[in-house]
Amino acid sequence: MPPILQRLQQATKMSRRKILLLVLGCSTLSLLIHQGAQLSWYPKLFPLSCPPLRDSPPRPKHTSVAFLKTHKTAGTTVQNILFRFAERHNLTVALPHPSCEHQFCYPRNFSAHFVHPATRPPHMLASHLRFDREELERLMPPDTVYVTILREPAAMFESLFSYYNQYCPAFRRVPNASLEAFLRAPEAYYRAGEHFAMFAHNTLAYDLGGDNERSPHNDAAYLAGLIRQVEEVFSLVMIAEYFDESLVLLRRLLAWDLDDVLYAKLNARAASSRLASIPVALARAARAWNALDAGLYDHFNATFWRRVARAGRACVEREARELREARERLLRRCFGEEPVLRPAAQIRTKQLQPWQPSRKVDIMGYDLPSGGAGPATEACLKLAMPEVQYSNYLLRKQKRRGALRPRPEPVLDNPPPRPIRALPRGPQGH
Repeated sequence: MPPILQRLQQATKMSRRKILLLVLGCSTLSLLIHQGAQLSWYPKLFPLSCPPLRDSPPRPKHTSVAFLKTHKTAGTTVQNILFRFAERHNLTVALPHPSCEHQFCYPRNFSAHFVHPATRPPHMLASHLRFDREELERLMPPDTVYVTILREPAAMFESLFSYYNQYCPAFRRVPNASLEAFLRAPEAYYRAGEHFAMFAHNTLAYDLGGDNERSPHNDAAYLAGLIRQVEEVFSLVMIAEYFDESLVLLRRLLAWDLDDVLYAKLNARAASSRLASIPVALARAARAWNALDAGLYDHFNATFWRRVARAGRACVEREARELREARERLLRRCFGEEPVLRPAAQIRTKQLQPWQPSRKVDIMGYDLPSGGAGPATEACLKLAMPEVQYSNYLLRKQKRRGALRPRPEPVLDNPPPRPIRALPRGPQGH
């Protein structure tokens, strides 16, 4: 028993058991009092299946985080986790300048002057950008932890082909929007340097700031150098196929509680908008065409599991299981006893209607049960809020907060970025 509790026991003559029950009761009361910031049914602390090393003192939660949001890798779900954490802890999130839409003027190389002045200086950053180490380091605090996420390249390419089929010229040229036809002869459709061409070739490498036209078959040294650059900057490279295990490692890296990384799956396609499974030959062709991405994924998938082994695979798996069980309880409490992802047209709550990239792709989302109100409903709303709506909400909130304090000095003297041709928003519900 800690010394302070020993002194309390001596002063009150209470038994050890009563002292512990008193402490537990106070902790529960504290949780209920703060339910406006955290959902009242969140477990405040999970059993620590993966405790810190004995020699490691408890650390405060780390609050400076830059997440490189790669495309079609479950990045929107990670972004939502970071947005909610930032809001609960009153942290400033870097958000794009209006002319950049909800991305930092992607596909251009990131520049600090793409950041809205009302969101500087930031603690966190989690919107799409093309990585530029120097520009990010001049924007973010010196103690920033950099993290990103990768996905198996064949599955990722199938998602890119479906999602950006109406915007990427290489995909639009393919007869009958056939992924098989594209991968049978990608050079017949692909033109390097076209607008949004990066969605059709080595997108992970491009997002990470690399040259997506390089081939590891012809230049193995380039892939090795790109891997070194990523390892120098990023403290954690998560793997989308092992999302819950990745979140366990993330919360350990940042000294967060496991309840800080509870989530609802966002930006998911309907079953009718994706392949149920990718044939082996098609997956092999996708990896061959995106060989640079395949090399990156294979390397960081291996390092991910080495990191899991160092943490203790059994305890990481236990924590991941605890996370899944708590997530299911949370989804039932927020969205009903049988929470289901719905097409946008069936979502009554406008703030929860996800953006639809085209009439051929259905992006699903959650809806709130009717009649809800109060802090719990607000927290559930944020849990399932799509990227565009949450980004707009945070920008409005931070602009109001910024009006009450002196404006920060501009990061650069450059004028605001020129408008770029962004993806059309499209009608809701189609």
